[in-house]
Amino acid sequence: MVTLTVALKANTALTIPVFSAGAYAAHHGIQVDNVFENTSSVGSTKSTVELVTDSGDKLADAAIPRFFLDLLSSAGRVQGKQSEIEEWLNRLHPFTVLDFKALEIPVKELESHLTLRSHMAGYSITLADIVIWGVLRGNRVIVGLRRNNQNANRWFKFIESTYPWLPEAVADFQGQAQQNKAAANPTGANYNIGLKNTENGIVCRFPPEPSGYLHIGHAKAALLNDYFAHEYGDRCGVLICRFDDTNPSKESQEFQDSILYDLSLLGVTPDRITYSSNYFQQMYEACIGLIKSGKAYADNTTKEVMQDQRMKGIVSACRDMSVDETLAHFEEMKSGSQDGLQWCIRAKISVDDVNKALRDPVIYRCNHQPHHRTGTTWKIYPTYDFCAPFLDSLEQVTHALRTNEYRDRNPQYYWIQNALDIRKVDIWDFSRLNFIRTVLSKRKLTKIVDENVVWGWDDPRMPTVRGIRRRGCTIPALREFILKQGPSQNIVNMDWTQFWAVNKKYIDPVAARYTAIPKLDAVTGFVSGIEEAAAVEKPKHKNPALGTKKVIYGKEVLISQDDARLFKDNEVITLMNWGNAIVSKITADPQTGKVTALQLKLDLQSDPKKTEKKVTWLAKDPANMISVDLYAFEHLVTKDKIEKDDEISQYLTKPSESHTEVWADCNVSKLSTDDIIQFDRTGYFRVDKACSEGHAAVMFNIPTGKGA
Repeated sequence: MVTLTVALKANTALTIPVFSAGAYAAHHGIQVDNVFENTSSVGSTKSTVELVTDSGDKLADAAIPRFFLDLLSSAGRVQGKQSEIEEWLNRLHPFTVLDFKALEIPVKELESHLTLRSHMAGYSITLADIVIWGVLRGNRVIVGLRRNNQNANRWFKFIESTYPWLPEAVADFQGQAQQNKAAANPTGANYNIGLKNTENGIVCRFPPEPSGYLHIGHAKAALLNDYFAHEYGDRCGVLICRFDDTNPSKESQEFQDSILYDLSLLGVTPDRITYSSNYFQQMYEACIGLIKSGKAYADNTTKEVMQDQRMKGIVSACRDMSVDETLAHFEEMKSGSQDGLQWCIRAKISVDDVNKALRDPVIYRCNHQPHHRTGTTWKIYPTYDFCAPFLDSLEQVTHALRTNEYRDRNPQYYWIQNALDIRKVDIWDFSRLNFIRTVLSKRKLTKIVDENVVWGWDDPRMPTVRGIRRRGCTIPALREFILKQGPSQNIVNMDWTQFWAVNKKYIDPVAARYTAIPKLDAVTGFVSGIEEAAAVEKPKHKNPALGTKKVIYGKEVLISQDDARLFKDNEVITLMNWGNAIVSKITADPQTGKVTALQLKLDLQSDPKKTEKKVTWLAKDPANMISVDLYAFEHLVTKDKIEKDDEISQYLTKPSESHTEVWADCNVSKLSTDDIIQFDRTGYFRVDKACSEGHAAVMFNIPTGKGA
């Protein structure tokens, strides 16, 4: 018998394939017990999953499937070549990461391998099939990739349908995990909000308008809806991503595609993808029904006058128009005639209700702009206020989870459903994710992009998912931060330092360390005590898994002007990654005080712990001087809270970026785009452009939250 102890707070991308291996062993007569702990790591190995044998031996994570393979092999229950099975077990880890881009390579390799195969190794199911199937099942980020690769998707479905005991075992495992989660909070936030009517499962929807890129506020709505659809309660629910594409003037296929891609980066995989435009005919017919029941009317009041009348509670001259007249105007609107363009349809709710959202809102309007999905078929489009309650009911949504900026419109939402006599939907509103000195209005963000204030929607100063990632935020950090906010209704303006402090936890253990010296006024130090230039291998990080880097020693070194100015004659300093040296002579410009040269004498026998100054340096060798442009960024706006009516151009930070040219050590030449590193005594950076012949590398500074 063996025991598997599973950390409930750990990444299921690894727990599911390891459990699947155990289920396969159990299917062949080996007794496997599962134990759950509400922690992020378990056992003495501090791993996602720990296996303990009868004899007390312990294995962790990816080593566990190999243990089951050896166990089955000794019992003569392994079919196919064991070496081929081992190869795929050894390749498990690349499939477990939560980064969409990083997953593309292993999935392509899997797709190629399965071109003419029904099994991973040989002609029947083996542990290789079980484990790779398990990681494709457990890693939510990989689902979209798997569906887009024909061979991998075919094989995945074949395994599920041919060996039904496997998905059943995993479903049972996940059910046990959910029950064990109930006693504690898996996210650090209070999710026990008492949603009603959940006994038959939950259907949630995330309804983005394809008129811009996904920003951090949208990410919160997407992740919370995903959480309640898939992790809240005892029954697995459904998440619908419904594109609210009812305004062709703003929307495009580009934005639609970008939203789906960014959702996949967040690990959010909708169970269904729908479009409001799929239901234009049904909504048109529903509006006719409202008109015929006397609950809607046509109105040609100008936009400005209508806004003033609604604000003051003044009745429109069109409010008592007959049903036949309204229907006639609605048909003119539908035809797109010049007369129809002057009209809209308003719900007849109230003229002067205290809640201004109930003052006869517009539910249909004309637009001649071609729609990116339906072309010129329609000239009339429903507003969100009509579309959301109608489609939520039609698509069997059980709970509409949305930000509390819509709270005043909740009565309007229920009025539409009552007026149409359709199924009611429960609403839970949560607070928006607000940050100080940050713009989240899509209208204002669009203006910033269109006026070239930033480089684009993925600019690292933008609060979009792409911009935040380009700045250097990891997806696990983004998910953790948002889920920790939970579905609270309390409105808080957060500081970005809290966000970046979470991110630092993820990057610090894996950011290899290198050296960079600013080019401006860099000082040459002439080193005595060294016979000739040499190179040694040094650890990139205290984490040995990151490997080593080359450190070149030379008779001439570069030191930053800021450091050199602080040196004193005959002072002992520490050259990091080398040892101590005595500053025997300092040459400075008498006019400016800038240091122009240093004489250094190695003193490698003295104790580096006793020196006051630990400085970075670089051997002055063309092979060791890689040109890099470092960028740092400020908040995009100067005002803590941007109001709805604020003119954004008045509050832009100018400039909001700074740029430093540096020489970096030779190891930097091997870095790739998206690598995250640390320059000693400078900070963390994400590689935006790797260095190439004739072009400097470009790197963006990653905040760490220290400014709190």
